[in-house]
Amino acid sequence: MAEFDTIRSAAGTRAAQIDEGLRAHMNKVYGTMSVGMLITFAAAWAISNLAVTSDPSAAVAQMSADKYLTSFGYAIYGSPLKWVVMFAPLLFVFGFSAAINRLSAATAQTVFYVFAAVMGLSISSIFLVFTGESIVQVFLITAIAFAGLSLYGYTTKRDLGPLGTFLIMGVIGLIVASIVNIFVASSAMSFAISALGVLIFAGLTAYDTQNIKNTYLAHAHSGDTEWLGKAAIMGALNLYLDFINLFMFLLQFLGNRE
Repeated sequence: MAEFDTIRSAAGTRAAQIDEGLRAHMNKVYGTMSVGMLITFAAAWAISNLAVTSDPSAAVAQMSADKYLTSFGYAIYGSPLKWVVMFAPLLFVFGFSAAINRLSAATAQTVFYVFAAVMGLSISSIFLVFTGESIVQVFLITAIAFAGLSLYGYTTKRDLGPLGTFLIMGVIGLIVASIVNIFVASSAMSFAISALGVLIFAGLTAYDTQNIKNTYLAHAHSGDTEWLGKAAIMGALNLYLDFINLFMFLLQFLGNRE
């Protein structure tokens, strides 16, 4: 009986350690993601301010009655360089995912923050297209929706794995449709892409949260802190992409244009 109590006590202690480790792991995921988000929006705001001027003598192109593009703004929004700016985050994600196993956890975290700055450059035009008030409003709506979806993914007992495969196929379809619509410029197609994008990334938020939790639980016994550290960075990247895409698609619906 005493031996049974000892085994049960050890099992309980181990379970408590795993729960504590999981909380620390998730805190690192959300913390890293939040810092990346801060970098992105700070970079986007700063770059948009460098791209626009109210001084006609320093302008290269006119946007509105009192707003002009600087030479820097024209380079990233009006010249062929805009295609590099547009697709840089996508290429960065593919490269980062392929190289993560060869990086240390500390290096992976630094690369993630660099990626967040590149994403800021890529989405900086939202400050030229939409009003600042609507950007803040949509950001808050996105944050509330993201928190609820992520909480659901963390707490649900339902296996979201089969849903994940379908959603990832949906993301591939969205990327292809978005590239096609760059050249077609169909408003109906743009509306459909935005609607599907909201649904797909809402589902991915719950799926990715559950996957991050399950990945930690599956490897918690390994004691490989370096691997778990990189897993936290990749988890932060996935949730970061879910948030950014959810925000951008919602902005198409709810944002007030300048």
